[in-house]
Amino acid sequence: MKKPAYLLLYLLLFTVLFSCQPKQQAQEITEPTDPMEWWRDARFGMFIHWGLYAIPAGEWKGTTNHAEWIRTTAQIPLEEYDQFLDEFNPVQFDAEAWVKMAKQAGMKYIVITSKHHDGFGLFDSETSDFDVMSTPFKRDILKELAEACQKEGIKLCFYHSIMDWHHPDYLPRRGWEKDRTTEGAEFPRYIDYMKSQLKELLTNYGEIGVLWFDGEWEDTWTHEEGVELYNYVRSLQPNIIINNRVDKGRQGMAGLTAEGDYVGDFGTPEQEIPATGLPGVDWESCMTMNDHWGYNQHDDHWKSSETLIQNLVDIASKGGNFLLNIGPKADGTFPQESIERLATIGHWMDTYSESIYETEASPISEVAWGRLTQKKTEAGTRIYLHVFNWPEDGRIELNGLKGKLSGSGWVAEKSEPIAIEQEGENFILTLPEIEANAYNEVIWLDLKD
Repeated sequence: MKKPAYLLLYLLLFTVLFSCQPKQQAQEITEPTDPMEWWRDARFGMFIHWGLYAIPAGEWKGTTNHAEWIRTTAQIPLEEYDQFLDEFNPVQFDAEAWVKMAKQAGMKYIVITSKHHDGFGLFDSETSDFDVMSTPFKRDILKELAEACQKEGIKLCFYHSIMDWHHPDYLPRRGWEKDRTTEGAEFPRYIDYMKSQLKELLTNYGEIGVLWFDGEWEDTWTHEEGVELYNYVRSLQPNIIINNRVDKGRQGMAGLTAEGDYVGDFGTPEQEIPATGLPGVDWESCMTMNDHWGYNQHDDHWKSSETLIQNLVDIASKGGNFLLNIGPKADGTFPQESIERLATIGHWMDTYSESIYETEASPISEVAWGRLTQKKTEAGTRIYLHVFNWPEDGRIELNGLKGKLSGSGWVAEKSEPIAIEQEGENFILTLPEIEANAYNEVIWLDLKD
């Protein structure tokens, strides 16, 4: 049977129209990125402890051993401490200068105290008057830092204290605060306040790399509250990294979480470096340049640039990150000693940073003359030999390295050859007479198979 003409015409038009439709491309399925990846690759960050405590600069009524804890260590009444609000006016603060110093030192991220234990905020908070907008300065410090970090490609991160010596609902009071009543104080109401401030921090300042909690050790804070806060923060920024001090599992200054169902993305050793590597564990050693976190004008016990560079290498060789602290002065500038050390570290990193960034822990135990880091390459593995103590006889021995040697050289531009003998997993290097870097000279070995 013949089809009617109008039906043939309809089929023709349908075919033409269908052939003209754009073809749907198969959607590319991408695996979710690991939010820890940038942090592991970075290896080096700047810690900044800054607030009202910079004004007394470590000194109170003849004692000079204070810093960011001064309200408690000097037992300053709340009403007296609050008077620092009228004095905080850091007119020399320059966010771009701070961020550039961090970047030039080779640091990839900055962690700054949005609020320390004294309760003072460095940001414009709608939930509190105890912040920088109530000072003569009246500038949102975190906003300016966020803009500078965005410009320079540095990750901005916030330290935020769970403990709060200023808020009326935070409990317990300090043991010496005999005249500050707890009547009417409700800890759950304080938690709501803290969460409101965290929402401001994670809403108004762009993407934040890390939320670094502290002050979790008092009995009022519980494991259940830590889990709830961890999940709340992740609900605001799903890719944010959160340290283990959000929960109760930290084992003292060693900073590592006890076994159990605790939350937190990395451990936080404080003022120390774990003696051995920690396979499968993310951790970050936070350390001061001298003996205090906040500014103390009397503290001249500065670590040398050599010590700081070798600490960075030691930490990287064990698979950790190094968070190095600065305590800015009340005028908004860094102490000159800190500036000088940052510059020296940066000069070393200009040449040797490839042996720090994106590296993994040493494949063998510590060696007497220095440390090792490693990274994967297309052809195998590159081992970096960090030589702290240049051997007088020019001889370095390595035992336990697996793989066949396929190349070697200096990370710095040097033409002198390195003689290397390999017998199984044992390597003997005979080094030429050169002017080695005073802090740490670095040699690379490429291994395959």
